[in-house]
Amino acid sequence: MLVCAPTGAGKTNCAMLTLLHLIGQHVDEAGVLQRSALKAVYVAPMKALAQEVVTTFSKRLAPLSLVVRELTGDMQLTRAEVDAAHLIVTTPEKWDVITRKGGSDGSLATACKLLIIDEVHLLADERGAVIESIVARTQRLVESAQTTVRIVALSATLPNYRDVAVFLRVNPERGLYYFGGEYRPVPLEQTFMGVAEKNRMRLAGKQNECAFEVVHDAIRRGHQVMVFVHARKETVRTGEAIRDLAMKAGVSDDFRCDGPDSPSKEAFEQHDRQIQKSRNAELRELYAFGFGIHHAGMLRPDRNLVERAFAAGAMKVLVCTATLAWGVNLPAHSVVIKGTEVYNPEKGGHVDLSMLDVMQIFGRAGRPQFDTSGEATMITSHT
Repeated sequence: MLVCAPTGAGKTNCAMLTLLHLIGQHVDEAGVLQRSALKAVYVAPMKALAQEVVTTFSKRLAPLSLVVRELTGDMQLTRAEVDAAHLIVTTPEKWDVITRKGGSDGSLATACKLLIIDEVHLLADERGAVIESIVARTQRLVESAQTTVRIVALSATLPNYRDVAVFLRVNPERGLYYFGGEYRPVPLEQTFMGVAEKNRMRLAGKQNECAFEVVHDAIRRGHQVMVFVHARKETVRTGEAIRDLAMKAGVSDDFRCDGPDSPSKEAFEQHDRQIQKSRNAELRELYAFGFGIHHAGMLRPDRNLVERAFAAGAMKVLVCTATLAWGVNLPAHSVVIKGTEVYNPEKGGHVDLSMLDVMQIFGRAGRPQFDTSGEATMITSHT
């Protein structure tokens, strides 16, 4: 089965329903759930996403007392823990390693009756080969062991979804579901801005000015903004640059959350005490001006604190790297991508931001519960 739908349209719920269908097959005539034979695997593209999936599914499956475990590079499980788990959440590379070996560990692959692959559009990425090998190996196992393993693939809107369906051996009549952009729960307004500048320093300065204008416009209308940059140090630099431009223009009070008549004053004070205890001096300094920073190099308690503060409305601007778009479900009304060049150590230079990352980041614009529309702006250089 292949389900293609835009971000926020409820693909996780489709995965949940297929899992419930499997659970339904393990209920005997007396109405008792045979937990021992129940095994499903959920393949999430990143470790950060795997943690979120574990939290979501653990909460939902708790009434059935089913165990959900994470098996990634961060979390090693013993043999007994693997046997006791009913749903295992893993990454493509880890599942590839597990299924590659036959024998005792391979029994996990044979016991698995449902394989859910999230974000199948990664097939177009460098890591696509790993997903190909997982699918091919599962299909080979089905043929050789004469067992049935259901493969459920979830992806964003794909242009060539029929080709992917053929590769996954999906029945086009019964198992292929394609939903276009019109099914997005919150309509998205996209803007692209080009900056014509050859000099790198001046280009960065002009991009900061564009970002400041977009951010200030959204804040004046009472919205929160997320600014995505592509390097950890760049988060602090961009935050400070936008703050300095606001002070220069005399509008820094618009960004602050601690004003006497600010609706978020209470949330600001509540999180201020915890942020002042943080060892991250840049975070403490920027928080006073209504800014937050978030990247993978920060300590986990600091990252969680910033996420909570932004969700509560205690900061108006969050400058972060793309890891936040993949891992944590933290939407904002307006999203800005500043610059489209990412440093790639393997290539030894800058490469363009992948379309996949752009779609993932744009997916953060517009909060389904609160907003009727979302805004996404991309600031890039044009020659």
